[in-house]
Amino acid sequence: MVFYVIGLGLGDPKDITVKGLEVVKRCERVYLESYTSILTCGQEKLEEYYGRSLILADRELVEQGADEILAGADKKEIGFLVVGDPFGATTHSDLLLRAREKRIPFQVIHNASIMNAVGCCGLQLYHFGETVSIPYWDDTWQPDSFYDKIQANLDHGLHTLCLLDIRVREPTIESLMKKTRVYQPPRFMRCHEAADQLLRLIHKRKHNGESQKRGVTERTVVVGLARVGHDTQKIKVCTLKEMRKSDLGGPLHSLIIPAEETHPMEQEYLQQFCEEDVKQLQKAALDVYSGNIFKLDTTLDGTSTSNSNN
Repeated sequence: MVFYVIGLGLGDPKDITVKGLEVVKRCERVYLESYTSILTCGQEKLEEYYGRSLILADRELVEQGADEILAGADKKEIGFLVVGDPFGATTHSDLLLRAREKRIPFQVIHNASIMNAVGCCGLQLYHFGETVSIPYWDDTWQPDSFYDKIQANLDHGLHTLCLLDIRVREPTIESLMKKTRVYQPPRFMRCHEAADQLLRLIHKRKHNGESQKRGVTERTVVVGLARVGHDTQKIKVCTLKEMRKSDLGGPLHSLIIPAEETHPMEQEYLQQFCEEDVKQLQKAALDVYSGNIFKLDTTLDGTSTSNSNN
C-alpha cells in the first residue's frame, strides 16, 4: 500500500489539509512525531478532531525504530504526522529513504511551516539566507557555528531565520550512564534566551579579538515571533539588547536577524510591531561601529561601560 508523511501546518487541528485528513481517517496506524516541533493544541485535541487514536513517536522511536514505523506499510496504509511541513527536518527525509530501500511506496502531503509563515512579520521571503538553529548551551557545550552563518547572511545582505531549540523527552546524562531512561523536563527556548546567548557570544568573540568586522551587536534590530499561526501570535521588533529583556509568552518562538538594510516596504510593515522608529533603530545599529571595531554599550550584567559612540 502506501506510507504517508503528512504535514499538520502550524498546530491547530484544523490546519491539516482536506487531503491529509482523508488519509488520516483511513490509515491502519497513524504516528504523531513529537520532537522536531510541538503542537500547542495537544495530542488529545487532534485525536478528537480526527476521530481516531494516534501513536506518539518520540526521537528514540523515529531515529532507532524506523522499521517498527514502516512495518506493514507494503500491505496497509500507514500515516506519519509532522507539525509544519514534512521536509522541515532531515529526520523525515531519512525515514523516506528507508521506505525507498524497503520498496515501500510513499507519498508526502505538504503544509505550511515556520519556514514560510515567518513572512507574517513583513520581511520578504526571498531576502532570507540560510536558516540556522540556536541550541541550548550548558557548562560544557556551547557551540557557536550558527553565528558564522548569520554573519555570512549579513555579508550578503540577507535576513536570517533562527530556529530555537526545543528539548522533549531528552534523557538525563546520569540516566544514560546508568543505562536507565530518566527524562529531563521539556524545555522550549524563547527569544529572550536566544538573545542572551547571542549577546554572550558577541562579548566572548570581542574579548578574544575575533569581532573585527561589521556584524551583530546589541543594537542590531531583531524580530521575535511567538506562536506563529495561532490566535495568540505575537511579534516584536526591537534591538537585540531589548529582546533580551522581553517576554513574548509561551512557545514556540523564532528569532529573525534582518539584513542591515531593509526595503522601505519591509520597514513600513515592521513598524507596526515596534515601539520606536525602525529606520532610526537601523541607523543607530550601523552607527555603533567606530572604524572596523565596535564596542558593546553594556556588560552582560547590565552595568554601563564607556562607549565613544554615545
